[in-house]
Amino acid sequence: MATYLITGANRGIGLEYCRQLQARGDTVLAVCRTPSPELEALGVRIEAGVDLTSEAAVAGLVERLDGLTIDVLIHNAGILERTGLEDLDTESLRRQFEVNAIAPLALTRALLGQLPAGARVILMTSRMGSIADNSSGGSYGYRMSKVALCMAGRSLAIDLAPRGIAVALLHPGLVRTRMTGFSERGISPQEAVAGLLARIDALSLETSGSFWHANGQLLPW
Repeated sequence: MATYLITGANRGIGLEYCRQLQARGDTVLAVCRTPSPELEALGVRIEAGVDLTSEAAVAGLVERLDGLTIDVLIHNAGILERTGLEDLDTESLRRQFEVNAIAPLALTRALLGQLPAGARVILMTSRMGSIADNSSGGSYGYRMSKVALCMAGRSLAIDLAPRGIAVALLHPGLVRTRMTGFSERGISPQEAVAGLLARIDALSLETSGSFWHANGQLLPW
């Protein structure tokens, strides 16, 4: 049994991570701003009121978790604001960078003392953060922030290797969640998380720093 910390745990993929991890007997630390009734019904430990872009909120979370060993840190919290060239909004760009790229890096640094050798850090990114795969343009803030997150993950994999900590960058696929408008073309959160957990369970120092689709496909940068 391992201890997993999941951010953005109140709905969608984060909630499903909590559900599946609890079902298989792992310890779940669910971090969110506002817990949903579905999350509360699981009976896992919830750390609510955490704005991951706030240094004070992150410091408070770390203080509450002091002494706990975290085996797997899953950075799932993220935002998608679809702004194109015509309606470009620089505040939206900054907001997405803060939530999607800066916050996961800062939280990883803050929790380093609680990540033992053999721990894993998971950065939930997106295929939209692949430069080589971009054939449709647009979504500047989301795409740019996810590229930044991928670079952070690659550097983390190098910097954390001497500590015995592996890092993965994971794309869940197109999933039927509120973020995607519950796209009919998407797969269910249950299917997505089953694939994501398979990638996490298989992660090692030898594969650290790679960019994976939940289905096992290695994705281009």
